[in-house]
Amino acid sequence: MSEPITLNVGGKLYTTSLSTLTSFPDSMLGAMFSGKIPTKKDSQGNCFIDRDGKIFRYILNFLRTSHLDLPEDFQEMGLLRREVDFYQIQPLIEALQEKEVELSKAEKNAMLNITLDQKTQTVHFTVREAPQIYSLSSSNMEVFSAHIFSTSCLFLKLLGSKLYYCFNGNLSSISSYLQDPNHLTLDWVASVEGLPEEEYTRQNLKRLWVVPDNKQINSFQVFVEEVLKIAMSDGFCIDSSHPHTSDFTNNKIIRLIRYK
Repeated sequence: MSEPITLNVGGKLYTTSLSTLTSFPDSMLGAMFSGKIPTKKDSQGNCFIDRDGKIFRYILNFLRTSHLDLPEDFQEMGLLRREVDFYQIQPLIEALQEKEVELSKAEKNAMLNITLDQKTQTVHFTVREAPQIYSLSSSNMEVFSAHIFSTSCLFLKLLGSKLYYCFNGNLSSISSYLQDPNHLTLDWVASVEGLPEEEYTRQNLKRLWVVPDNKQINSFQVFVEEVLKIAMSDGFCIDSSHPHTSDFTNNKIIRLIRYK
């Protein structure tokens, strides 16, 4: 075996051999460590590659074993795809394409379950009637909660690209609120007539919007209709056993299914 070589990939250190790094001569690594492309050094004299250090472990393991091994809960396929494209290891590119096809087929059968809850809450706020003149007001506000579970991680990502929170004057994707790849909890309020815009921010009240339609969701019926449109575009259909189709938009527990 050749002498060990330590690489600094994006700040993360890996130790391997020259023979491993050059096992695919036509790849980026093969060119770098055969002298065809100059390499950079860090302050410790290690070879430096300005790429994602965490993802590199999968690249290096493939060089060692010729197998692409990913954990079952791996959630960074997009990042891995970009890194694989950079290193240009052709057998790894093909292995990744096969893995993506495999994952896509596995996700065709899926279940989507939504549990809805609604309550009425009284909000108190001040209204500026004139300079230096304020009055205290109150109003009832509808507060909504939706607990979403899907066996398809890709569907929840799709949902996250369509539904946005409106808060503090900005829209932000609900994707950042994913509890884990299969669960999502949404909490939002309906608009209240007369409630000043700054009060939504002060009282930490989020509203829910559908983009790119730029449509606010002010009721469960609208929420269910919009989610149903997104789900059906992704191949889901209503589970005929629950709820009954005639009562779909009025039910508090909704189940959708998708078959191959």
